[in-house]
Amino acid sequence: MPKFRPRPVSGPSFRWFALASFVSMIVIVLSGAAVRLTGSGLGCPDWPTCFRHRLTGSWSIHPLIEYANRIVTVTLVLVTAATFVAALLRQARRRDLVMLSGLLILGVVADAILGAFVVYSKLNPWLVALHMQLSLSMVVVGAVLYHRSKYVYGPGSRSDVRDPHFRLIARLLWIPFVVLVATGTMTTGSGPHAGASQGQLVARRLPFALSSAAWVHSLAAMLFIGLVTGLVFAIWTSGVPEALKLGVRRLVIISLVQATIGAVQYLTHLPALLVELHVAGATSLAIGVTQFHLRQSAHDREPGTRRST
Repeated sequence: MPKFRPRPVSGPSFRWFALASFVSMIVIVLSGAAVRLTGSGLGCPDWPTCFRHRLTGSWSIHPLIEYANRIVTVTLVLVTAATFVAALLRQARRRDLVMLSGLLILGVVADAILGAFVVYSKLNPWLVALHMQLSLSMVVVGAVLYHRSKYVYGPGSRSDVRDPHFRLIARLLWIPFVVLVATGTMTTGSGPHAGASQGQLVARRLPFALSSAAWVHSLAAMLFIGLVTGLVFAIWTSGVPEALKLGVRRLVIISLVQATIGAVQYLTHLPALLVELHVAGATSLAIGVTQFHLRQSAHDREPGTRRST
């Protein structure tokens, strides 16, 4: 009987696995926010089943939305597992791609387990905030994995630092960004969208006044925008490579759009659609900060992954 030997995965093929995992991380953030904003967080009061050992609940809107989000999570596990296997089978296996793929699996599983605690704690706002922060962290890991799948990393490969000063700033920029995300989740946790269909009568909120939390978050946002705006002028007047200019330009545009959405949603008393857009903006901002960080060094493209002109 012939021995089964799995076919190796080429570098260009693995890039599509990495892209699928990256997109999946974005989807889980948006779908999770949709669950909370539609009041479906307790649509399935049990986990991993929906209701009293039944796989699905009733055919009403809230159980359907909540269970659809769980199906998305299961799909994510399958996608990330396939990406991990592809990293192991990749021609010229790279340790960084294997480790990042494995980290995505651990992150998705941890997020699912945390989701179970969220359900059984009746949407504890601290756990809901942590759930969002962990999901955004997985978006960052997915972005790094996809970027590295397109470029050559490792011993002996080209890694030219474009500007050492801006590389340091790119690293330090994570500090105000983390503060921005933390204060944002605290603001959401003290707002009206508790995640349950009966609002604050079912799920308690954080012990902060919404106005106070929003004020602190707005200060963090203004600090971040001020830093990014100053970075734009510094980069534009320093003669650095075009890649850095493109990265910071995207970052400042995303920041301004996100700030505008945040201000409008607060002034209009947090309509669900604008809150969902704000979550999408936070996801875009996380990707923007990640890409700006990755652009600080130049690497050769993996053969077969360069865009056709």
